[in-house]
Amino acid sequence: MASTIELPVWFVVLAGLLAAFGLVDRLLAPGVRWFVRRRVNRAIDELNTRLRLKMRPFGLTKRQVLIDRLAFDPAVADAAETHAAENNMPVEVAMGHAARYAREIVPSFNAYAYFAVGTRIARWLSTALYRVRLGYSDEEGLSKIDPESTVVFVMNHRSNMDYVLVTYMAAASAALSYAVGEWARVPVLQTLIRSMGAYFVRRNARNILYRRVLARYVQMATEAGVTQAVFPEGGLSRDGKLRPVKLGLLSYIVAAHRPGGRDIVFVPVGLNYDRVLEDRTLVSEADGGSRASGSGSPIRTTLAFLWKNLRLRLSGRWYRFGYACASFGSPVSLNAFLASKGVGDIGSLGDEERLAAISELGEELMSAIGRQVPVLPVSLVSTVLLNADEDALDLLSLKARVDQLIDRLEQSGSHVYVPRTDRDYAVTAGLRMLELRHIAVLDDDGFYRIAEGERPVAAYYANAIGHLVTAE
Repeated sequence: MASTIELPVWFVVLAGLLAAFGLVDRLLAPGVRWFVRRRVNRAIDELNTRLRLKMRPFGLTKRQVLIDRLAFDPAVADAAETHAAENNMPVEVAMGHAARYAREIVPSFNAYAYFAVGTRIARWLSTALYRVRLGYSDEEGLSKIDPESTVVFVMNHRSNMDYVLVTYMAAASAALSYAVGEWARVPVLQTLIRSMGAYFVRRNARNILYRRVLARYVQMATEAGVTQAVFPEGGLSRDGKLRPVKLGLLSYIVAAHRPGGRDIVFVPVGLNYDRVLEDRTLVSEADGGSRASGSGSPIRTTLAFLWKNLRLRLSGRWYRFGYACASFGSPVSLNAFLASKGVGDIGSLGDEERLAAISELGEELMSAIGRQVPVLPVSLVSTVLLNADEDALDLLSLKARVDQLIDRLEQSGSHVYVPRTDRDYAVTAGLRMLELRHIAVLDDDGFYRIAEGERPVAAYYANAIGHLVTAE
């Protein structure tokens, strides 16, 4: 019984490490996790006292829990059965597809990542590239929003900078959950985006099972009161004009409404820029061009853009890209909208009636967004130069026409941002940006005109306020 057993040193070391790991995992780790979680919950509670729109428990739930809830949702299970029957596959396989879609869609919101990292990056990037301004905000209307309602910011889509700009400008009021396209599904970046509460969406997906999973996630988040940000146009404007509303996400959100339940309040947001980073690419696509092919093309384009601006910065010839401005309009209550149409429960309507009601809501929201689009210097100068046609405009004539246009827009209720409250400076700022990019030129006789071949780009900026000019 007293015999000796010899063991290799590596085995003893490995056994000791495993024992130590088990001790930490079973005795120390739970206490550490409890301590950290308690500190995090306290920080979130304190943060919620400062936010106008509170973070909801749904957004703070563990990601795996949300994935399981979504994957095994009764509506998703029904869709999986239908999908299995239509594609001649076992139900278990279809449920596996649903679980994969759920993992693809569900974010992993981290309050620290959002407020300590994300909003700071958004602020730095926005203010480094633009002179950021608030055009208008209906503070009285926003202050009357029921704290228990679900708030959805709906906005026009000018640039991929929209995500960054609105995150920065709304940081003091709410944590926003965005629907993000597949362009952001790249290593590292997608992890950061998920931690910011964004969920990924396959644009124009035809898979019924995928659409049901996405719809249920959006409805679950809406029912739980998560603050969301949505682009009703469904994509970037290629010509600068407001695009027709797409009903996909909007219909999912509205479907979550229940009579007597949580109201859904839409806040229209209008965005505009003196320079959109992707403008030439978007205009090229609008003219029938195609996206650059090959995985290296976007990277080369981005690197070339960064290198050019770095050289300008080092030589002291770099300017920020003008003004970026957002306006926040009067909230639109879904309860009030449905009441005005005599609809008590939108879920009780037939398919055609429900679609018609949602379409009418979408048009009303796009109209509200359009009214909030700020008028900025580059849009003003571009509009006047394009409307001049063959008329030669010297600086004095240009300023006079811009001044008249501002008067007409202000009289119609548009939100015109005049930097430094100096209209002459507004023209100077708009011209400088257009001349730096060789969109507008000054000829030898002292007259301004749009440069040869640059009318589509100038029209892109004029179109940003075109609906306001024609409405005034």
